[in-house]
Amino acid sequence: MTTLENIEMGKTANGVVNINGAIVKCKGWFGVRHVQVFLAFYLMFIAYGLRVNLSVGIVAMTDPTASPNKDIPTFPNWTDKSVILSSFFWGYLPPQAFAGQLAKKYGPKWFLISAMLICCLFTYLLPITAIQYGSYGVMFCRIMQGVGQGFVYPMIHDILSKWVPACERSRLGTYVYAGGACGTVVSMLVTGFLSASWWGWPSVFYLYGTLSLIWILLMVKFGCNNPDVHKKIKEEERLYISNGSARSDGEECPTPWKEIFTSAPVWSLIIVHCGQNWGFWTLMTELPSYISGVMKFNIKSNSLLSALPYFTLWVLSFIFSAFADYLINRKITSIGVTRKLLNSIGLFIPAAALIALGFMTVEQKKLAVFLLVTAVGTNAAIYSGFNINHIDIAPNHSGVLMGITNGASNICALIAPLFVHVIVTDHSDVMQWRTVFIFTAALYVITNCVFLIFGTGKLQDWNEPKQKRNGSVKLPPNGTIESPVKNC
Repeated sequence: MTTLENIEMGKTANGVVNINGAIVKCKGWFGVRHVQVFLAFYLMFIAYGLRVNLSVGIVAMTDPTASPNKDIPTFPNWTDKSVILSSFFWGYLPPQAFAGQLAKKYGPKWFLISAMLICCLFTYLLPITAIQYGSYGVMFCRIMQGVGQGFVYPMIHDILSKWVPACERSRLGTYVYAGGACGTVVSMLVTGFLSASWWGWPSVFYLYGTLSLIWILLMVKFGCNNPDVHKKIKEEERLYISNGSARSDGEECPTPWKEIFTSAPVWSLIIVHCGQNWGFWTLMTELPSYISGVMKFNIKSNSLLSALPYFTLWVLSFIFSAFADYLINRKITSIGVTRKLLNSIGLFIPAAALIALGFMTVEQKKLAVFLLVTAVGTNAAIYSGFNINHIDIAPNHSGVLMGITNGASNICALIAPLFVHVIVTDHSDVMQWRTVFIFTAALYVITNCVFLIFGTGKLQDWNEPKQKRNGSVKLPPNGTIESPVKNC
């Protein structure tokens, strides 16, 4: 069986990787898989930009003084902002149930293109519906954007499992998912700038509609479902990818639903993903309100401060991923230990920072900003922790697993802003925010402890059908795979 446990993977001198005695010589730096990884990165960049722009934009949409252009419509009487912010997840949840299965059976390319067309259309329409139908119009557009983005996570996981070999998994997987952090930073800065400019908040949505359209065109031209059907990939790279993972043809590998839902490692992923998403989306959607209400910063300063923690997250994600691959490829720690170590960094440190943040006052702005940056920034470690663990334990079903865990966890993402809406009735009340932060920290700690106990880096028996479990790694006739990538 082709597994990360029985694939002997080591790193020798000059960036040469050994896989079951086959020498993988790294003699280049760019391959077709990097094009697919870039497209996935760009998709995450746009997806998170679309999710976040309303978190900052809604401050301007409800503030008549945000833009110098007095012709820009505003809605100061909206009292359901937290409900608006949660509406995205009403549409986001349903596709999680089947998106991974569709990607596995038919390939992700055209489903993602269709999904992003929906996002693109309703991003363009959001300013119009806001003006015509108020907050309900915005909610409808956000629900439809959520429907489109419900395909993204499961299908990106499917792309990674097909295009990224094991020795590059932490780095390239993190590069893709860090696109969300990068998109968050850019979206917060751009939204703050445009909302405070003459063009006002509507220009934000026209910009992101256009960026979505550009991604769609690039995906049509350059996207591909898997290496086996790509017309221009070199045979060396194709073999390197296929033999560096534990995937088999999805058509030969029916989804083992019973084994999945009775698997302790899968349930640990569901639980830790729920804790992560509660905290992540609590901060993502409510951070601008906290900065505006407690710290009393204006829209431009608000967008800069809201973006700073996510810029830190983006930068740290590359450091953590390189560290994770170093530990694995040098055989310093096993895959399972590495995932748990990184995940603990990504959840325990933010939990401590959030508890401390709950006791900050308006006079301690600098320390509060430092704690916010710490809480969000160190969370980057989870990209090399549980977030990529689905591919470790079952690469053939990774898209399905991500659909399951992401779907369950985004129930928490939906509830979190509503929870804040109930607890924080006065955005300037530090005590109310303290309750939110301490509760979030507790979820981080509890759910990560579950992952530490029941999580694993071992590939599960049900990854492949029984008749294929005694198979072996495919090698070219000379027993050597040369990859066009440098320093695996």
